[in-house]
Amino acid sequence: MANSTKITIVGVGDDGSPGLSQQATEVIARATKLYGSTALLERFCNAAVDQQVLGPDLDRLASELESAPPGSVVLASGDPLFYGTARFLCERLGKETFEVIPHVSSMQLAFARVKESWDEAYLTNVANQPLDRIVEKIRTAEKVGLFTSQEVPPSRIAELLLSKGIYYFTAYVCENLGAPDERVTKCELNDLVLQKFAPLNVLVLLRHNGTPDQQVLTKNRRLFGNPDEFFKQSRPKRGLLTTSEVRSIALSEMNLRPNSIVWDIGAGSGSVAIEAAQIANQGKVYAIEMDAEDYGLMLENAKHFGVENLVGVLGQAPKAWEKLPDPHAIFVGGTGRAVTSIVQASWPRLQTGGTLVVNVMSIENVSDLQQYFVHDMGLEPQLWMIQISRGTYQLEKHRFETANPSFLVKVTKP
Repeated sequence: MANSTKITIVGVGDDGSPGLSQQATEVIARATKLYGSTALLERFCNAAVDQQVLGPDLDRLASELESAPPGSVVLASGDPLFYGTARFLCERLGKETFEVIPHVSSMQLAFARVKESWDEAYLTNVANQPLDRIVEKIRTAEKVGLFTSQEVPPSRIAELLLSKGIYYFTAYVCENLGAPDERVTKCELNDLVLQKFAPLNVLVLLRHNGTPDQQVLTKNRRLFGNPDEFFKQSRPKRGLLTTSEVRSIALSEMNLRPNSIVWDIGAGSGSVAIEAAQIANQGKVYAIEMDAEDYGLMLENAKHFGVENLVGVLGQAPKAWEKLPDPHAIFVGGTGRAVTSIVQASWPRLQTGGTLVVNVMSIENVSDLQQYFVHDMGLEPQLWMIQISRGTYQLEKHRFETANPSFLVKVTKP
């Protein structure tokens, strides 16, 4: 039961009071004052209680609630803690000020209607995120759920995505969820551009199975450390690409020279090999990859970047490098237990004074490599743990999304 000395935030669905739980109905009936948008208050016009309309300005909303009488109730849409006002108010006025009674979020209803899980989907509200950031997030997502707005309806989202070459999603527009006039429309993005929908809608996007990411097509490329979205990546292995921050550190530690010979073992879609080729522009970079799909994407990415000194090698280590010239630098990336055996097989081919850099994702791999270099080879590797947090802007607040840690191991051959 809600504490009468607190303000209670009650989530309301599109079906209004009939869809509320008994607890929520009783709290509203006992309210000393009822706050909410005009649309929500109209659904409770019969309530014999003082009502106050709240506008969209969150700062003003918080100021008005500071003087709210005990037992007041704030009506909010769906789940107030899911891209709603409750999170902002709890941060601004303190969690102890509020009780929250959620309703089913319209986002949850939308994914239920299309019969898809939403635990790994990219979810956001177009009203409080820059559109260019939303588009770039969608570019690499598997599933997407968007709260649209009258200013940015589903047709506008489709138009923006298609303009960026992002065509590989099926769209579901879910209107008036929970209401008698609920409707779900399924279509492709190019068909969505000309359609109009009710203001209350959620846009769900499901990626076409196995479609590679469409990279950003731009001429404003860097020598190294290019954004991840500049590279085409295969599905469902996206996320194995060496991220721009880790890639920048790894390349800086490889001691590359203009005429260096470089091996990138397990090159994937080629981000490290391509940028190494741009640095060692008078040398040769051999990008070794055993997966045919990734190999093809690597060649496409190399063509996109215009590097002519990258040589793709389709094959499995160590047989793939038998006829290659000895390298000045080796980069190995991987997630499995085979990383150490690949390092052991390639180490004898590294030229004297050359550098080997390994990027792994688990501390177990680091331990295995440490065992090999310290105990078997008598060498002391340099180690880094790199953990990046990238800023994001939500509900008028800057936050940081933390990526999984990544490890670099560097050894120079004496």
